[in-house]
Amino acid sequence: MRKKSFVLLLLFIGNSSLFSQNLLTGDAQLEKQVYETGLIHAPLPLNTARSFEEKALKKEILSSQPLTVSGGTDGWRHSGQGEMSFSKEKSVSGKGSIRLSFPTSTGKRATGSPSDPDYATYGNSRVTYHVNGKNWEGYNRIFFSIYPDCDGARVVNMNLTFTNDSSTPKAGYNPPSGSHLINLVNKTWNHCFLEIDEYQRDKVMAISFDTALKGKDRTTGDSAVYYIDNLQLQQIKNPEQVSGWSPAEHTIAYSTTGYETGERKTAIVNTGLCGQWKHFQLINAANNQVAYEGSLERQQTTIGEFGVIDFTAFNQPGDYQLKVGDIMTSPFRIGENIWDNSLWRVLNFLFCQRCGHPVPGKHAACHTDLFSQHDGKSISYSGGWHDAGDLSQQTLQTGDVTFSLLEAYNRLKETNAPLAARLLEEAEWGVEFILKNRYGDGYRASSMGLLIWQDGVLNTLDDIHSVRVQNMAFDNFLYAGYEAYAAMTIDRDPMLQEHLRKVAEEDFSFATEKFKKDGFDQFKQMYEHSYNTSHSQYMATISWSASMLYKLTGKSCYAETAAEAIRYVLDCQRTEPLKDKEKTCGFFYRDKSRKSIVHYIHQSREQVYMQAMTLLCETQKEHPDYQKWSNSIKLYGNYLKGLMKYTQPYGMVPSGVYHAEEYKDSASFYSLHLFPPANAKELYTEQITRGVKLDKEHYLKRFPVWFSIFNGNTAIHLSTGKSAAICGNFLKDEELLSIGREQLYWTVGKNPFGQSLIYGEGHNYPQMNTFSSGEMTGEMPVGIRTLGNDDIPYWPQTNNACYKEVWVTSAGKWLSLIAEY
Repeated sequence: MRKKSFVLLLLFIGNSSLFSQNLLTGDAQLEKQVYETGLIHAPLPLNTARSFEEKALKKEILSSQPLTVSGGTDGWRHSGQGEMSFSKEKSVSGKGSIRLSFPTSTGKRATGSPSDPDYATYGNSRVTYHVNGKNWEGYNRIFFSIYPDCDGARVVNMNLTFTNDSSTPKAGYNPPSGSHLINLVNKTWNHCFLEIDEYQRDKVMAISFDTALKGKDRTTGDSAVYYIDNLQLQQIKNPEQVSGWSPAEHTIAYSTTGYETGERKTAIVNTGLCGQWKHFQLINAANNQVAYEGSLERQQTTIGEFGVIDFTAFNQPGDYQLKVGDIMTSPFRIGENIWDNSLWRVLNFLFCQRCGHPVPGKHAACHTDLFSQHDGKSISYSGGWHDAGDLSQQTLQTGDVTFSLLEAYNRLKETNAPLAARLLEEAEWGVEFILKNRYGDGYRASSMGLLIWQDGVLNTLDDIHSVRVQNMAFDNFLYAGYEAYAAMTIDRDPMLQEHLRKVAEEDFSFATEKFKKDGFDQFKQMYEHSYNTSHSQYMATISWSASMLYKLTGKSCYAETAAEAIRYVLDCQRTEPLKDKEKTCGFFYRDKSRKSIVHYIHQSREQVYMQAMTLLCETQKEHPDYQKWSNSIKLYGNYLKGLMKYTQPYGMVPSGVYHAEEYKDSASFYSLHLFPPANAKELYTEQITRGVKLDKEHYLKRFPVWFSIFNGNTAIHLSTGKSAAICGNFLKDEELLSIGREQLYWTVGKNPFGQSLIYGEGHNYPQMNTFSSGEMTGEMPVGIRTLGNDDIPYWPQTNNACYKEVWVTSAGKWLSLIAEY
């Protein structure tokens, strides 16, 4: 099969006439782009025409006025690097513009905080327009134009900061969440806006534009210039709704990618439309004919009243649009394999995030002068993928994504050979990073927080030797499982397979030795995404990894370890029903004390419990405990089914059950919640009580409890969706498989905001926080969050970390969930 697959791949590449047949993607435009990038060895172009910004710029303007009345720099102040001036030559308004210029090199080393000195920039350059307390409540949008003229800069952006007098806060307004990042195109006028309807603006003090100095990439010149012009205050029709469960009256919330034939197909509208219209129509996008018609159903659920469009009965493949009255969606697909195109796009995001590899239009081969040090040795930390909107790296994060790529490859290798081959190639890039950072004694280079580009020349001012190095049993257990899976998957390089098998056993041995000696790891690096690992997740990971090694080697010692480790996990599963009407049970506690239930706040490895259970059932069918494992899967699957009514008619799986006094379990509480405020315990109580009370001690939360900027739901609900799909495949349970699919639908638009959270996928996708590598097709954010202590979704245009910051972990969860179907 391998030889045949690559012959087909070469045939596809060599025959450009196959474009019209859409053999790779089913989308003529994407098809052509995939070929033109060499099956994505250069970034896919951005389709801005279907973006949130392009759609919003077409909104009707009811009134407007210039923000700055006179020309020149009156009212403007400069701070930071460089200088400000007034330019009459460069202007889109014809009246002149504010010119901000600064050198790209300061000649000094970037220095951050004492606790993390190398997580730093070289400063910033800012211009501020002082408003001095004016009332802007008659306007709901700021419009402006920016012209970057930055020599050699492949990625350019600016932050807009909106400041209102905070001394007299007013109810009903959401405070801005930091600055708004605007991704820009160099050497052209960019027409930009920020909707401010949600912000208190009765006494506006200032707006600022600034950009950080992040070092010089290969092509970066010596100077950067930004021109800012045409600032206007506008009142627009239909400003975006940024919080709440009900879609805006002009919005149909639907899966903008589409729906699978033979599966449930629903969309959601504001209940107000039910009073105006009784029916919906499904329009064939090819001929504008009505393909299906049905009644709008009014539904009252635990989160409100909605109008529900149900067209499950319609299964004719094609491109369609939903219509209610005069509201019509953009086209979407009904068919099979509807997610393959999203995999090309998300794969593109990962390619653009490669570290140490030149990415055309993004960066050169980067960070070759970034090093770890251990036992007199040093390893360059260049490789893998930048893990977020900044340039940070985490080896375990690269491991997670590598495993997801391999899962997706195994799912597609028989049905989509070109895509599978490219997924495998990207996975091999990740495998190389996992292996190169081993010191061979249990220690590994583990992570680095980073904001700057380096010059790639050794013994210069920007060399960094502070990459973290650790010998963590948990990490090595996880690496061993990933290496074992890779050894069973990558069959085109026998010597690599042999090496992977060897290091998988070595890493498992290092982990076992340390675990026997020291017990559960004391996680020290809060910035690493293993920091919140619970004991039950830890033991599930040991079991899963051991089962992987048993599957690889056939050695009984691994089977025994897997079965033994899972006993701890079973002791942490709630089997006794709560005292609620639904008799809820099946969830897992963090440890055997049962003080705290397993939760996540922005990262998640929720799926490992079911991965461990099902792999045990697969590899040890005759084991005396098989029925216990199988019952655990059924119990957890029923738990997930019971959660779903709390977010209907949407399909987002809730965060889960919380105990009222988890804050008393201080060790668990403070490992889960990073940088909690002094009153975190009080806030915890307020947040859970805004959920659903199940009994005297337990509450159901739709979104997690969180306190700091580390929040966002994408990885969390996709991981739980993965768990549902794993259970569904094992139990042959279509309801559980449907729960997994609904996480995909939510992500691409079937959410209250009608926005796709994958740039370039479907329609109405917003700019995201990606200040180091620029906007990328396929990028995914940390995700929709809540405002304050509410338990309702919040997704403003304000583009800031970490909820809108792009993270490869979200991409990995997307790949991993789709691999189940």
